[in-house]
Amino acid sequence: MFKKILVALDHSKADKVLLPHALELARLTGAELLLLHVSTGWAAQWQKDLNLSDSPEIMEDREYLQKVEREVRSLGFTVAARHGAGKPAEEILKAARAEHCDLIAMATHGHRLLSDLIYGTTITEVRHEADIPIFLVKASPD
Repeated sequence: MFKKILVALDHSKADKVLLPHALELARLTGAELLLLHVSTGWAAQWQKDLNLSDSPEIMEDREYLQKVEREVRSLGFTVAARHGAGKPAEEILKAARAEHCDLIAMATHGHRLLSDLIYGTTITEVRHEADIPIFLVKASPD
């Protein structure tokens, strides 16, 4: 059914909730996994435009992504990792299209009211712009 699942990691506790579900889905369907994390800090937003070197945030995010990739691979899954920088929704959609993914897996944080307007924009934008299914897993608010 699914051949490649993009798993959007946000380097938070939500990843520990999302990953088991994505792994089980990949196991059931024989899908490959593409782990994606998007750094969003100031340096990440402007790195390409200003030719900035990697910030501590970016280095830490890449190390985290590589660690998760190694852990998933050690469980027997076919997995690749991709790091993005900038706006998460744009990077998720771009990676899904470029890597020919047929499912996007993401965690929701369960925000309510005003917080949802501020923090829920990534899922909202991905939901409106994606041309493939989206698998959402509810995680506790951070």
